Amino acid sequence: MSVVRVVLVDDQALFREALATLLATRDDVEVVGEAGNGEEALRRAAELSPDVVLMDLRMPVLDGVAATRRLRVEHPGVQVIALTTFDDDEDVFAALRAGAVGYLLKDVSSARLVEAVLAAARGESVLQPSVAAKVVARFAQLPEATPEPSPQPLVVPLSDRELEVLRLLSDGHSNREIAASLFLAEGTVKNHVTNVLAKLGARDRTQAALRARALGLL
Repeated sequence: MSVVRVVLVDDQALFREALATLLATRDDVEVVGEAGNGEEALRRAAELSPDVVLMDLRMPVLDGVAATRRLRVEHPGVQVIALTTFDDDEDVFAALRAGAVGYLLKDVSSARLVEAVLAAARGESVLQPSVAAKVVARFAQLPEATPEPSPQPLVVPLSDRELEVLRLLSDGHSNREIAASLFLAEGTVKNHVTNVLAKLGARDRTQAALRARALGLL
């Protein structure tokens, strides 16, 4: 069994301690380091090569958004999940545009948090339901796609795996067929489909396929 290596980044030592204690109960997750600000997070990532960083956003010295942006450039193999108290639009979209693959609030359940860490390590996106709703709402505000050389970009880009799932669902494949094709669990495919629909602002698979074609994703 592979173990996901995690670095915790938060300016509240007590919260980091509680989080480390929670994750220590898992055999498939190992907290390899902690940091109290973004600058320290970059140093720890360079030293420890974690798989996932749980990143607070509002911190001194270097905030979580700036740290995430630099991490994605300097250590592209590291997946970042924003873990914060705030879910206002500015924080949400700043973090996702910086390259975070997930956005969770600190009142998330322990089971959901662990699930998110494992999913991020697999390169999957994990969005708090309220955040997914914001992505859908923001997409709805975008102008209709027009036949220009450069298609309208998504508010939050699809991961490589999500693009694979999108292509297969657009061809009419069921979740079970997609799972067999990509060697994934059917539940994992269901999560991918949910994220694809949210990022495209689509209410169903047909609308997702139509919007993806309009955006030049297929």
